[in-house]
Amino acid sequence: MRANRFAQCFSFTVMSTVKAISFLFYRFEIKWLSKKKFEALDDVKLIVLLNHTSLFEALFVRLAPFRFLWKIARHLLIPIADITASRPVVGKFFNALVPGFVPISRKRDESWDNFLKSVNDDAIVAILPEGRMRRHDGNDKHGNPMTVRTGVADIIEELDDGKVLFIYSGGMHHVQIPGQTLPKLFKKIKVNMEMVDINDYKDILHHPEKKTRKAQIVKDIQKRLEDFTPFCKRQPYNKNDE
Repeated sequence: MRANRFAQCFSFTVMSTVKAISFLFYRFEIKWLSKKKFEALDDVKLIVLLNHTSLFEALFVRLAPFRFLWKIARHLLIPIADITASRPVVGKFFNALVPGFVPISRKRDESWDNFLKSVNDDAIVAILPEGRMRRHDGNDKHGNPMTVRTGVADIIEELDDGKVLFIYSGGMHHVQIPGQTLPKLFKKIKVNMEMVDINDYKDILHHPEKKTRKAQIVKDIQKRLEDFTPFCKRQPYNKNDE
């Protein structure tokens, strides 16, 4: 899926505005875990954001250079829950931010199959693989632990080359907790980043059986979520940690 020129320009303008706002009101603490950094962005085919805590994670466009924003304004695909897409304000904002966002249900149904069919050589896919937001107590809204789901493994199976950009969020509950209307300003946002070659990644986790291979991918990304997410003491679910 490619956005037309008008949609690309509009999306780039919205993302650039969000980027400028983030510079004005927030301070980012960024740590790279890989040797490859921003210079390898042109090869990125998949962006994986771990530790989903807030819809204000749109502020992470701050991390992208303008040239990459221009590229993703045309080629980015994001699966987004249909319940979020249908919200009058949030849905319209994300549609303006990324013309390539695709509403899906929370079930393994036709909507997910249709999304996978849109993943091609031109696409840059972004996904929040936990599939739901962490609440104030550290669990999802049903009280279940936050875990990586299999959708990200489906996407990796579709990719033949390029790189995965892992973004490990320290959490944004000190900016906005789900349910709060307005964000708090002048906060520090912690993030770790890592660039991984897709073919190298798939070779390490290689297994002849697809089901087992996908399970290995999910297990690996779950471990990355637990090991590489930066600690942020301002998150309410970390209140008892040192």
